[in-house]
Amino acid sequence: MQPDPPLCASEELEFVRTNTRLTAVPYLPEMRLHQADDPYGLWERTEDTGLPFWAFAWTGGIALARHVLDRPELARGRRVLDLASGSGVVAIAAAMAGATEVVASEVDPYASAAVGANADANGVTVTALCEDLLDRDDLAFDLVLAGDVFYDRLMARRTEPFLRRMARLGAQVLVGDPGRQYLPRAAFHALARYDVPVSQAIEDSRVKRTTVWQVPAPA
Repeated sequence: MQPDPPLCASEELEFVRTNTRLTAVPYLPEMRLHQADDPYGLWERTEDTGLPFWAFAWTGGIALARHVLDRPELARGRRVLDLASGSGVVAIAAAMAGATEVVASEVDPYASAAVGANADANGVTVTALCEDLLDRDDLAFDLVLAGDVFYDRLMARRTEPFLRRMARLGAQVLVGDPGRQYLPRAAFHALARYDVPVSQAIEDSRVKRTTVWQVPAPA
């Protein structure tokens, strides 16, 4: 069964629009997102929800979105989950590629608001779900996408079992990652690599070699 999306507080939408500009995304000329000029300055105003991952496009998400846009058959006609969606960049790419349904899950209400604003700005429909899904086993999706989710030890420990569970349930599961420390490389299959131009405000170089991985289904 699919989840009924909980409603996030609507006032976050005004905050997102006030503190960002609708700008182009490197490597994704098809898309514009509400992005912050100074994400770390914005962090000071959202301390209760942590780093504003929604205020820019992370490298792994950019590569995964590029992969989906270049291979629209991955998403076309399918039910898609974008896990830990952030700005919604991957979810928007799946919708642009022709997905039947796209759900973008987040635990941060600002992120859910940003996903909605960004989907509207790009003329696509994405359901922004404000809920932690990582312990659920009743979800039904054809394609599960996760961009840049292995940056933190605790997040990785919770995310990997969820992704493996979704693969076991029959979903195709793809991960975009620019070499984060906690990615279980030996357990995933590399599908494609991209040299993604990124802002040095959020990365340590102007170009990051980023890999799209597939989480294998158990034999």
